[in-house]
Amino acid sequence: MIAITAGCTSEPKVVSVYHAGSLAQPFQAVEKNFEAANKNTDVQLEAAGSVDTIRKVTELGKQADVIGSADYRLIPQMMYPKYADWYIVFATNEIVLTYTDKSKYANEINADNWYEILQKPDVLWAFGSPNIDPCGYRTVMTIKLADFAYNKPVFNELLASHTAITIKEINGSYLITTPEALNPDTKYVTIRDKSEDLVSMTLAGGIDYAFEYRSVAEQNKMKYVELPPSINLKDVRYESTYAKVKVTISNGTIQTAAPIAYGITVPTNAVNKDLGIKYVEQVINENGQKIFRDMGQPPTVPALGSGNIPEQLKKYVEMIN
Repeated sequence: MIAITAGCTSEPKVVSVYHAGSLAQPFQAVEKNFEAANKNTDVQLEAAGSVDTIRKVTELGKQADVIGSADYRLIPQMMYPKYADWYIVFATNEIVLTYTDKSKYANEINADNWYEILQKPDVLWAFGSPNIDPCGYRTVMTIKLADFAYNKPVFNELLASHTAITIKEINGSYLITTPEALNPDTKYVTIRDKSEDLVSMTLAGGIDYAFEYRSVAEQNKMKYVELPPSINLKDVRYESTYAKVKVTISNGTIQTAAPIAYGITVPTNAVNKDLGIKYVEQVINENGQKIFRDMGQPPTVPALGSGNIPEQLKKYVEMIN
């Protein structure tokens, strides 16, 4: 009897998934599918800005079975070759400006005047930290791209005038630097470690407007301004326009503006590597694609693979290099 009882109460295998904040809701849905398909497992999700998510493994000595990043490029940049040797691109997104009925000038704001509304002295707007959160550095990129789209000094008015973020032109391209101390003028702009932290602040009326991913806006039933494709980092047709803007974040890496693409991998030092691979499968298979589609985040179909892709995932991916 003792042996049988012990067998029945064996500890579930923990699957540690470190992920971007914007993946929280879809990954919770994937967790349910995964645990139903893999008995006696316990998926533990941990959200942070993607840069910090990866740093937990590469600098803080933590062990994750899955890494999900809002920018796939961070995986080869920060994890290769020691902590990863493959990644899969599995979803897209776009930058929008969220607000509520309580936001100042909510009845006036639109895709043509949003940057003028944000400049008003009684408006408080916000974005995620570009040094920690890809949505943060993508917001900085979007604001610079707005200079070209509207032929107005949007970057100077919104960022250079109210933060320590700087910019210089180099041969027709623009290199933005986001120092560790961003020093926002908090009468006008608020910065948080990850953009998802701003959702509750916006809904509660603590801030008027926040830059977010469209999927986050839709999952939280927020109103949002849909930005032009030349600045929202969604449209591959504007890839060459986007690429004119680069951001050096505080860890020294340079991020080039490009269409938004999410990446996922299993670290080389994962404790439960096989289960990590199975979790990735649940993200990129048809069930996973449906979850992302239903939550306002278009999946990449087929998913795109690079590097030493595990055998059981190869049927889902098209290799890009």
